[in-house]
Amino acid sequence: MRKVLLLVFIHGFKGGDTTFGTFPDHITALVQHALPKLDIRFLVYPAFETRGALEECVSRFRDWLLEKVIDIEVQNHTPSPTVEPSVRTVLVGHSMGGIVAADTLLALTNDLPIDTSAPAYLKKPELNSFMFPYVQGILAFDTPYLGISPGVVAHGAEEHYNSATNALTQLSGLTGAIWGTKAAADAEGSKDKKPVAALPAPPPSDAPIPMWQRWGKVAAIAGAGAAVVAAGGAAYLKREEITSGWSWATSHLEFVGCLMKGPELQKRVAGIVRLNKELHVGFGNLYTRLGKKAVSKGDGKTMVGSVIGNQRTFCNLPKKESKEFWHEAINDEAGDEAWAHMSMFYPKDNPGFYAMSEDAKKLIVQWATNEWSESSTGDTKLLAEHEL
Repeated sequence: MRKVLLLVFIHGFKGGDTTFGTFPDHITALVQHALPKLDIRFLVYPAFETRGALEECVSRFRDWLLEKVIDIEVQNHTPSPTVEPSVRTVLVGHSMGGIVAADTLLALTNDLPIDTSAPAYLKKPELNSFMFPYVQGILAFDTPYLGISPGVVAHGAEEHYNSATNALTQLSGLTGAIWGTKAAADAEGSKDKKPVAALPAPPPSDAPIPMWQRWGKVAAIAGAGAAVVAAGGAAYLKREEITSGWSWATSHLEFVGCLMKGPELQKRVAGIVRLNKELHVGFGNLYTRLGKKAVSKGDGKTMVGSVIGNQRTFCNLPKKESKEFWHEAINDEAGDEAWAHMSMFYPKDNPGFYAMSEDAKKLIVQWATNEWSESSTGDTKLLAEHEL
């Protein structure tokens, strides 16, 4: 019987069917060429609501996966699929999809959810090696198993601060254009007075400001004021919709809330590492790191960079334990961590796409090279092509 290695792709927070682009086809072709005796297939988990409790998402995915694997086992006329399955899976998750994959595997091998309230002195539960569906490995892409890197927030905050500073400077210029004469007189009469806070003065200019430019600024600020008033009125009229929107937001925050629970994150990783050591389940996380464009802003030096450094990643990296399972994927095109995170499966936005694909292929091939795959009868045509 020819065995089936099923690559199952799971998107992350607010992702969808297009998250992975053409990557599933690409990596499937690479693995198929490397493992000609196996039938390499892939499925992309349909877009799902990334809200509510994480456990609910995991349960729905597990049921869906079970149904898909049973369908293939029936087609293969497998005598004992739960004991000697003809199908093994590799769960491929991007971002939060990697956490869904990890919790699915932990549930299959423990039949228990992650529980941080359990005392540490309790004996570890026995692992279920006869899991069904059988998971050969978890291949994660930029999954924040240990949380999101502080640099993601810090660099973003600094950029917003710089934008705000520029906006304040322009607003100061506007105030000078509108009330310049009166402000100058007031300032002359109160030289000894130091204001508690003040906008920076506009740069001096020898050329007079054209009247159209002055009125253009006045129109702009007036329009902004009107927009604020209009928004306030709309907010009152749409208060029911806003309440509903708040429920929507908090529900989504519940889904990603696990990223704020340090002990739970560490326990999850420890559980997967244990499965790797005891049941030989593959595990790898290919994380993005910014390359050449990481220090290209301004003069290449930033306030945050001077403190955190230029090793900018989307997810936190392990210090010692489990470090061997994290693999670097550099993106020389992305200018910030979030964009590198979202564009890693698109070659035009990620010059390291093909190197990342090769690394992913090597991991899958390594995990799937075992007695199970060797017992596959294979396909004579594919084997002949491979030997050539």
